[in-house]
Amino acid sequence: MTRPQTIQIFLPDGSPTSIREAELTNRLVKAILFPRNKMQEVAKRDLVHFTGVYFLFGTNEDGTKSKVYIGEGENCYKRIQSHNRNKEFWTHCIIVSTKTDEYTKTDGKYLEHYCLNKAKEINRYEIDNDTGSTKPSISESREYDLLDNFDTAKILIATLGYPIFQEKRKAATAKEIFHCKGKSAYAEGEYNDDGMLVYKGGKCNLIETATAGPWVINRRNQLLKDGILKEQDGLLIFQEDYIFDSVSAAAATILARRANGWKEWKDKNGITLDELKRK
Repeated sequence: MTRPQTIQIFLPDGSPTSIREAELTNRLVKAILFPRNKMQEVAKRDLVHFTGVYFLFGTNEDGTKSKVYIGEGENCYKRIQSHNRNKEFWTHCIIVSTKTDEYTKTDGKYLEHYCLNKAKEINRYEIDNDTGSTKPSISESREYDLLDNFDTAKILIATLGYPIFQEKRKAATAKEIFHCKGKSAYAEGEYNDDGMLVYKGGKCNLIETATAGPWVINRRNQLLKDGILKEQDGLLIFQEDYIFDSVSAAAATILARRANGWKEWKDKNGITLDELKRK
C-alpha cells in the first residue's frame, strides 16, 4: 500500500501524548495506542476489550535498542493487565482490532503468528517473546483477508510512531545508494526517512584514531556488544542492516574517527550527500 493515505487520529482526552486511536476511515481495522500510565483511563474504550493482537513497546535493559512483545487475546485488555504486573520494560501499548469486534480467537492467533515472524524478518526491534507462535489452521480465503488487514495495521502502527513492520531498505535505484570509504573501510547505504542505513557487510576500520573521541569509541563498543559489528580479518563488519539517526555517526563508526557524514557519504559519481541533499 504505497499510494497516498488519509488517516484519522482521535484523541479521547485531548492530549497528543496520551491515548490515540487511528484508522483509515474506509477500513475495518483500527488501532489504539496508550502510555502505560493510562491503563485505567483506556479501559473505558471499547476497542481495548475486543479480540485482536497487541504490541508492548519499550527498550532493552541498557536502553540501547527498541523492544517489543507481541501477543493476542480474546479480550486484549485482560491480557495486558497481567503484563502490567509482570513485565517491566514496556512504556506504551498498541492494540489492533476491528471496529465491530469481528475477529475470532483463531484470527488473533494467526495475526500474532504473522506479526511475530514479520517483526523478526524486518529486525527493527528486539523481540521479548520467549517462544514463537504456532500458525493456526485457517482457510485460504480467511488468511488473505487477514493479510489485507495486516497491511492496514502496518500503516496505522507506523503512523502512531512504531515502524516495526517497515522495511529498512527503501532505495529504488542505484542512484540512491551512497558509499563511505577510507583506508581499509568501505560501506554502502542509503539516506532515507529513518536516517542513514548502513548495509550488512559494510567494513569498518578496526582501530580508532587518537582523536576519535569517547562518543565514537563508545558507540562502536556498544555495536560490538550488541552483535551489530563483529571483528573479522582485521576489520569490524556489519552483521545486519543498521540505521543511524545521524549521517556523521554512521561515517564515524565506519572510519573510526570523527567525521562529517555529509562530506564522507558520496554517490557513485563522487558527489557528496551534502551537495545532493543540502544545496
